[in-house]
Amino acid sequence: MKKTLGTLTGIVLIALSVSAVADEQTEIGKKIYERAFGRGCGTCHDIASNPQLTANIKAGTLDRAKFEQVIREGKGGMPKAIDEIMKNKAVQKAGYTEELALDALYKYISNK
Repeated sequence: MKKTLGTLTGIVLIALSVSAVADEQTEIGKKIYERAFGRGCGTCHDIASNPQLTANIKAGTLDRAKFEQVIREGKGGMPKAIDEIMKNKAVQKAGYTEELALDALYKYISNK
């Protein structure tokens, strides 16, 4: 009985820690989205005439690899954004790498 209870407790703790990491990642993605370039991504991407990130990601027309390419290289009127993302205080505080920061942003937009 003690062994079963210990195993169950371990499983619950693992599930809670995974959930906490996912919540942190979403929160950091949100902070990036809201603060990039001092105005946030939505300043441009929530305007009907500009690429709709949320819709494109959910439709599968902007996968993670293409998303990263545009963030790193820019496209059309969009400047390269990776340096700006890495300046974000939440990203710095969490010690995120570029990959983790991009994952967080992509995840946040995917769930917006």
